Amino acid sequence: MERRYQNIDNSAADQNYELAKKKVELIRKFYKHLVIYILVNIAISVVKVVNYMRDGFTFEEAFFQLDVFIVWIIWGVFVILQAIKTFKAGTILGADWEERKIQEIMNENKR
Repeated sequence: MERRYQNIDNSAADQNYELAKKKVELIRKFYKHLVIYILVNIAISVVKVVNYMRDGFTFEEAFFQLDVFIVWIIWGVFVILQAIKTFKAGTILGADWEERKIQEIMNENKR
């Protein structure tokens, strides 16, 4: 009988490990996306500002053109959505929501 409980404990530990592994993977993907977002947008902004300055704009005029910021804004919305998904998903649905939902579906399938 003790062996059965040990298997349950190992199974729970394995399940917790897999959940933690998935969470770490989501966090890693978010940080990678954030770094790419920053680097690409800096490069795009520099190119646009330089092109505006070649056309006779001052630095301030070139820097504050809407199309310099539009990519930051649109792409930024998606970065924010990914951040919410990555860091707040468990908060919104509760830490044990997924496990309760699995149990609920399993119970429905038994009927």
